Amino acid sequence: MEFEVNGVPHTADTDDDPTAVEVLRDRLGLTGTKLVCAGGVCGACTVQVDGEPRVSCLTPAARLAGCRVTTAEGLAGHPVARAFAGRDALQCGYCTPGFVVEAAAFHDRWRSGHGRTAPGRERIADALAGHLCRCGAYERIFDAVAAACAGEYDAEPDPAAAPPRAEAPEKASGTARYTTDLRPEGLLEGVVIRSPHAHALVRSLDAGDLPLVRLLPSDGVVRYVGQPVAAVAAPTRAAARAAAAKVVVEYEVRPAALDVRRARAGEGPLVYADKAARKQAPSSGEGGLGLPAKWEGNRRGPVSMNKRGGEAVRRILKARAKAPERLVEGVYTTAAQSHTPLEPHAALAHWSDGTLRLELSTQAVQRVAQLAAERWGLPPERVVAGAPHVGGGFGSKMGLTTDVVAAVELSRLYGAPVRVSLDRDEELTDGGYRPATRIRLAMAADTAGDLSALAVDADSDGGVSVGGTVAALARFMYGRAPRRLRDFDTVTNRPPGAPFRGPGGPPLCWALEQAVDEMAHRLGHDPIDLRRQWDGNSKRRALYDWAAALPVWNDVRRGGTGRYRRGVGVAAANWLYFVDPATEVELTVEEGTVVARSAVQDMGTGARSVLRRAVADGLGIEEGRVRVEIGRSGPVHGPVSGGSRTTPSLAPAARDAAARLRAALGGGDVASRLDSAHGTRVTGKRPRDRRGFALPFTLGGLAVGRGFTGSVQVAEVEVDTRLGRTRALRVWSGISAGRIHEDRLARNQCEGAVVQGVGYALYEERRTDPLTGRVLTENLEDYRIPGIGDTPEITVHFHQEGFEHVPGGGVGLGEVATLPTAAALANAVYDATGWRPYDLPIRPDRLLEGLRP
Repeated sequence: MEFEVNGVPHTADTDDDPTAVEVLRDRLGLTGTKLVCAGGVCGACTVQVDGEPRVSCLTPAARLAGCRVTTAEGLAGHPVARAFAGRDALQCGYCTPGFVVEAAAFHDRWRSGHGRTAPGRERIADALAGHLCRCGAYERIFDAVAAACAGEYDAEPDPAAAPPRAEAPEKASGTARYTTDLRPEGLLEGVVIRSPHAHALVRSLDAGDLPLVRLLPSDGVVRYVGQPVAAVAAPTRAAARAAAAKVVVEYEVRPAALDVRRARAGEGPLVYADKAARKQAPSSGEGGLGLPAKWEGNRRGPVSMNKRGGEAVRRILKARAKAPERLVEGVYTTAAQSHTPLEPHAALAHWSDGTLRLELSTQAVQRVAQLAAERWGLPPERVVAGAPHVGGGFGSKMGLTTDVVAAVELSRLYGAPVRVSLDRDEELTDGGYRPATRIRLAMAADTAGDLSALAVDADSDGGVSVGGTVAALARFMYGRAPRRLRDFDTVTNRPPGAPFRGPGGPPLCWALEQAVDEMAHRLGHDPIDLRRQWDGNSKRRALYDWAAALPVWNDVRRGGTGRYRRGVGVAAANWLYFVDPATEVELTVEEGTVVARSAVQDMGTGARSVLRRAVADGLGIEEGRVRVEIGRSGPVHGPVSGGSRTTPSLAPAARDAAARLRAALGGGDVASRLDSAHGTRVTGKRPRDRRGFALPFTLGGLAVGRGFTGSVQVAEVEVDTRLGRTRALRVWSGISAGRIHEDRLARNQCEGAVVQGVGYALYEERRTDPLTGRVLTENLEDYRIPGIGDTPEITVHFHQEGFEHVPGGGVGLGEVATLPTAAALANAVYDATGWRPYDLPIRPDRLLEGLRP
């Protein structure tokens, strides 16, 4: 077959009937065309065929014969690619090439008919409806496409003007390389063999002459459908799958605990039969940390975070008997929310001369290197891990995950580089999810309208995992009233949950913020005024004042009796301030350029840009004279990208390094001395907070700082009472996280957090078969994440005071920005209809049932 790609003639053999994406990626090396869903749903593999966008995962390569194919690499100079880089219309960047290809075709059609005019949001959303961005960068994408169509990026950009995101041009052009894109010589592809049973003992594995790696737990028991059993490798993925199909596994099937209600009641077969087995339970909590607790059958807990808990219960019982109008009680449930980053879990391992080399899709490149050294008995310097670009994680890529272990063991067994990448069904089955919850809440107010008592019992349903922390977070919100807070884990034979962006926070807000809203209505208070009355945090008080001044909040609400009803809701949240105090940044002068290095990774939050700006500002030089090298383990310690700790760890260390380099160069005009300072090297460390930390110790490199971040969100919705659909129209997100180091990147991240909150509220629902335990939502059609057309107009407001004791004045905001969104939308639905949603997501069937007379 002959065809043209980006203006270059090519010949490809299509006798084995490959798809177009396979030919472009594997044979031509055009890895900007990403394979994500393999079902034509996400748009990441989009290319232009004779000028028309087409998903290459569903296009047979033979259909390209005689055609002109254009990939993202061929559009690097297109106005749309420039606009995506210039307007920061991306985060992790894994979906970006597909967006650029589709948007470029739309741009060309639009300009031919409308000239240099900007299309509206609806036209852009219609054009890009077949594309998904799990990071939620849709607001910036709207902006970039409109600007490109209006002609703002027709000219070449000024070479001296650095884009907001350092790596944006590479990501927009498809030339940024991720772990899934790398192809060293002799590469083998690994495939994981997984259990078809929810609970079984593996009696034997028969692979014949095929080399095979066992991935079973030490007791040989599999506890969920999809649990790794073994792994094999072959030169191609298809050959590896064929080899895996020949492996015979003998199982002794055991009764499985699949009914959450029975497990919660202490009934049904045990998932973990004894104490030794329970120690193997993975954690769904932040950092893998969990407090000890008792087990009763398949229920673990309670883990209590009480404050005068007995008094709280007495006050609630008294209010129930004598003042029910000042008591709010309810049972709130949330569905499991899958992480599903568009770049799946992926690892490439190669043993060479006694050194283990890893290329990873990870949020913790330094930590994984350390864990690998411990697991395989190597000196730390004999493990080199890299993660140059990471296609999202959201908390699911934090340690020695299955892909890493399988790749390392296979590489050692086969004596070759081996990559293991999860397919989308594997990612949605075993890649991690926010546990579902059942929250029983009771809240009492006194005669003055102040919070009198709070009781929260939260059950986390994270399959075989434990460590859910939901109720405990209510300890830190709304003053000092007595409260009884208890967390439980209900364990079943289903895949394990994992920490997900503010673990425990969104489900707590779902219950707590709706209860506060309900209390405001019962007491006849404005919902913002009641929160201001209860909340002693000065930073959030400033956000309440901002929210109360919004015109939409002062409009007449409660949307009438017609089919379409509009409502407005509010919700608030806080989050702990975390930091890695051991963070370092090394600066080296190399031929007139300052090279900044740290063992940190960038999964779309902008670590490169934060480093570049902090170093340039500290030295008083242009950003173009700073080169950032990250994503590689080594002696310069870098933080994990999780717990909202990256920027508050990295930026102060970079400024300290800049101050040290300035001193080493004699101060004054640093720029004029760089050309003669080749080889000068300094290492900066993150200074200690002025008031120290809240705890005198660190937990896995994580320190708890003093002070809480805050978020107040106002949401407007439109409810279709005939079809039961809820549409998020606008969201105003107020964030208090101190100084913002990179304004545009921070807004992008906060907007994406809102989008993920919209998905949590309205669409996302991980489901399993109640009889077999198999995950049913195993593709991106059945598991629905928000698209660009689901994106409300989002306004972000930063309150930048309150963290003056922190070096640099700012802390993390990625988690607090998503916590209150679902609750704000639920309160808006109540405002529109008078019906209170207790179960998440707010599905059409639930809404229609609630509105039924």
